[in-house]
Amino acid sequence: MLKKEIRKPIVLFVVLFVVLAACAKANDDNTENTEITENMDDMEIGGEDKNHGNMDMSSSGKVPEGLKVAENPTYEAGSQAIIEADHMAGMKGAKATIVGAYDTTVYTISYTPTTGGERVENHKWIIHEELQSVGEAPLEPGTEVTVNADHMEGMDGATAEIDSAEKTTVYMVNFTPTTYGEEVRNHKWVTESELSPVK
Repeated sequence: MLKKEIRKPIVLFVVLFVVLAACAKANDDNTENTEITENMDDMEIGGEDKNHGNMDMSSSGKVPEGLKVAENPTYEAGSQAIIEADHMAGMKGAKATIVGAYDTTVYTISYTPTTGGERVENHKWIIHEELQSVGEAPLEPGTEVTVNADHMEGMDGATAEIDSAEKTTVYMVNFTPTTYGEEVRNHKWVTESELSPVK
């Protein structure tokens, strides 16, 4: 048998070792949990386009009242074109089927969503007919308007500032994003300059 004086330090050493091992394991668990949380945060950030993360890419296909159908569009309804715009992931390079073509003024706008959150800068696109009580004349950059469109969460009813304006033909399109397989239906809007012929 070990003498009493020798046993005491051994017992203390064993107890100390067990305590330190438990602390180390708790620290590893916390580190692992932190890494998991950070990875989840990265996934959320990585999966969201800065200005179009909450964009409803599909729509019912209903167009605003007063919107004029284009008489001689470059891309007629039923024809196909390649999307050159990159408003969101999977759009650029996708083959689109034209649903409708309309002559109007398109705007880029900046606004703060009615649901809160960060201000959206230079959103593409809102058309003249999607703005509340603005008359028929095209608006100048800097004009403050109220939006009557729900392309994105918190857009409908938001106060926005016109960043740019262009009179052109806009298209409603169906397309399958290059990044995943689900078809987007009746997407609003793509401008004529954002389309190219299918080769």
